[in-house]
Parts: sequence; C-alpha cells; structure tokens
Amino acid sequence: MKPVAVVFDLFGTLLDIASLHDVVASVASDPGAFVATWREKQIAYSFASAIMGTHEDFDTITALALRFAAAKFGVELDTLRRKRLVDAWFDMHAFDDVLPALTALRARGIRCAVLTNGTPATAASATANAGIDTLLDVTLSVESAGVFKPDRRVYALVTEHYAVPAERLMFVTSNGWDATGAAAFGMNVAWCNRAGAPAETCGPPPRWTIRDLHALAAIAG
Repeated sequence: MKPVAVVFDLFGTLLDIASLHDVVASVASDPGAFVATWREKQIAYSFASAIMGTHEDFDTITALALRFAAAKFGVELDTLRRKRLVDAWFDMHAFDDVLPALTALRARGIRCAVLTNGTPATAASATANAGIDTLLDVTLSVESAGVFKPDRRVYALVTEHYAVPAERLMFVTSNGWDATGAAAFGMNVAWCNRAGAPAETCGPPPRWTIRDLHALAAIAG
C-alpha cells in the first residue's frame, strides 16, 4: 500500500555533511577527521541530553560538539570563527539523488516531509539553501517534543501531523540508530546506507536497506 507520506531525516540523509569540509579546511589540517569527530560528538551529546532529561536545542548541541572537536584537534576558535562553523549547518549541499527522488515521489502523489533533530529555524534555512524546501510538505522538528530522536515522542510528531498510524508512513534515514528507532515505533523504514556500514545489532531492522535514494519511488508503491 502506498504510504501517506515519505518522511526523511535531514542531516546526512538529504543534506551532505561533507559540505562542512570546505569551511572546516580554513581552521583544521584534516577537515574530514575534524568533521567526523564533530558529528559523532553532536550525536552523542543529543543522546546524553535525552537520557539526562536536560534538553538543549540542536544549535547549542552543535556548538558544544564543535568545542570538543576543536580541543581534540588543538584548534583555537575565536567567536567569529566558531559562529561561521556552526552557521555552515544552515548551508549544506543536498546529495545528488535528493532532487530526483523527491520529484519522483511527488509525481506519484506521495507527500514528502522532514523529521529532524534540528531547530525549526536551522531546518528551514538548510532546506531553503539546498533548494529542496518547495518539495517538502512539512518540516517537523524535535523541538516540538522537547527531546531528540530516537525517542518515541519524536516519531509521534509525524503520526500526529498526518493523523495516521505509523504503518501508513515510510521513514528514510542514513543513521542506523534512527532507522531502528523509527522501526520500533512501527514505521516502514528504508535505511539509506550510503557508507556501506554494518547493520545495527540492537533494535528492529529496517524493512529496506538501500544505497541511495533512487530506489525510493519504486519501493514506495
């Protein structure tokens, strides 16, 4: 049965975090390693925030993770450089398969949405700057739930928005932990395993594993 909507994670699924390499290259000799540490700590801090019950928004978490990465790599950041790096999350490139995939889904009458850990302002700027905002039905932020993914309350934002049960929705993410979280909630999940990572061993598996978004229109029905 065709889903009511296909719901996407934003950062790393629709938007390429490697876009940060150019701006990070101005302060770090190994931008790839710096960005990887920054992203890993950003996710770790979001998990810690959820577990401790001390929610701070995505922009704050991103800034804190940047401070950790800078300390690890011995990079001195003044206020201006720190702001420039955090603001780079607003201006990432979409992966090459994103526009064709969103266009194909909409041509089949399937609505497209985003569910992101980002704040509403960050997500709005990021999708607009990437040129994909007009292809999205809605962008939902965890800020409405006051906790980060993979908390069930976050995925419930989508079922509440569309007023349908979880099984009527498809969720697409490049993060294995996000895929298991959405699957545990009851969504039909497509894990976009761009990096060829091993499958998660904790939590329910996704219904589909794909290497890119070109296959979505076919599996969405």
